[in-house]
Amino acid sequence: MPEHQTIEWKESWHDEFLEWICGYANAYGGTLYIGKNDSGDVIGLSDKDRKRLLEAIPNKITDTMGIVVDVNLLYENELQYIEIIVDKYPSLISYHGKYFYRSGSTMRTITGKELDKAILKSQGRTWDGIPIPKLKVTDLRREAIDLLKEKAVRRGRLTEEETRVDDTILMENLHLIDEDGYLIRAAMLAFYKDPEKWVTGSYIKIGYFGNSDADLKYQDEIHGSLIEQVDKTVDLVYTKYLKALIFYEGIQRVEQFMFHQDAFREILLNAIVHKDYSSCNPIQISVYEDKIYIWNDGEMPLGLDSTDKLFMKHSSKPYNPKLAGVFFKSGMIEAWGRGFDKIREACAKYDAPLPEYNISASGIMVLCKACDKYLELLKDDDHHDQDGYDMTKMILDYCKEARSVPEIMKKFGFNSRTSFRRKYLNALVIEGRLKMTLPNKPKSKNQKYYS
Repeated sequence: MPEHQTIEWKESWHDEFLEWICGYANAYGGTLYIGKNDSGDVIGLSDKDRKRLLEAIPNKITDTMGIVVDVNLLYENELQYIEIIVDKYPSLISYHGKYFYRSGSTMRTITGKELDKAILKSQGRTWDGIPIPKLKVTDLRREAIDLLKEKAVRRGRLTEEETRVDDTILMENLHLIDEDGYLIRAAMLAFYKDPEKWVTGSYIKIGYFGNSDADLKYQDEIHGSLIEQVDKTVDLVYTKYLKALIFYEGIQRVEQFMFHQDAFREILLNAIVHKDYSSCNPIQISVYEDKIYIWNDGEMPLGLDSTDKLFMKHSSKPYNPKLAGVFFKSGMIEAWGRGFDKIREACAKYDAPLPEYNISASGIMVLCKACDKYLELLKDDDHHDQDGYDMTKMILDYCKEARSVPEIMKKFGFNSRTSFRRKYLNALVIEGRLKMTLPNKPKSKNQKYYS
């Protein structure tokens, strides 16, 4: 059996291996063999070492860590070696006041935020399930609770009768009150008017960038209860930050955004549910002319560490399960990992590439690239000149006197007659904002247009 995450071979015993046993107990369990070389070949132990270790190892483990492991004497071709089997323990185990954890082929000391998380996990709790003694149900924002009810009923996650209960009962039904009667952090984040009072960075930051990452043009922040932040953020991004380019299918006017709104909403909801709120950093949305970045200081479930894996069938394991429960009841997220299917479906409507996920120790960065149709329109889009004036308005002003197509194109520097007609002329004529001097001869060389 080769060495891997849960198996180690050692030629002889050293007390420092007690750290490895502690790490196994805190991770997934493991087996340590004493009397094997690095190739896994049995080199054996002397009778003196065998007798001493069979007595000393169990006692040292019990005395220093308070756990019991199996210590077995094994034989191979008359050579004797020791097998130490360590089970995974439900509670966190320390060795001389330190906590160790086996990760991959290394043994790490757990400290700080990671230790807090490990302790909570060993207790069957999560960060968003910790109670806040000073927070009362009456402190929660009425509009946020009503928004949950409205969305939950509309999506069929709650019945009208289930929403007509006292707010305290509603919070209990949503599992947002602990066994001692205290509201938990998930309730505060979802419904309190100013969650930053308890958790720094529980807001969303949006910025529009020009030609470089340092070229910040303007920015906004979305504060308040998380359940209200979602709609506010989506509305702001799609009215102020993203430009809808216009094209016509026959006489139908079509608005084309760079990235489908449904996909953006799902990515934003994932960021909110998977964010590590103890990091005190806001979710950050960076908008460029042809792409969007969405970053949050969180992590995905073990094994879901790439774009390909995320878009495969997988179970739903939110970083903040209590908070995810609120958003599920509201109908804003799915319970079975279907959010990525919805992103795929939305991208398909635009014939757009799937978002790219970069998952690292520093957080989750999602890159949303503009679809080809948008890039095509953007390339031909001259509706703003270098001074920032609206091109449509300038064309209408110029055409207060009747003008021909070549005159208009020359005036405003259009090179492509096809692009000019598709982007401006056809739309203005259909909308009735430009009229033709020869309406019965629309293709006449003598045709002119006036406003």
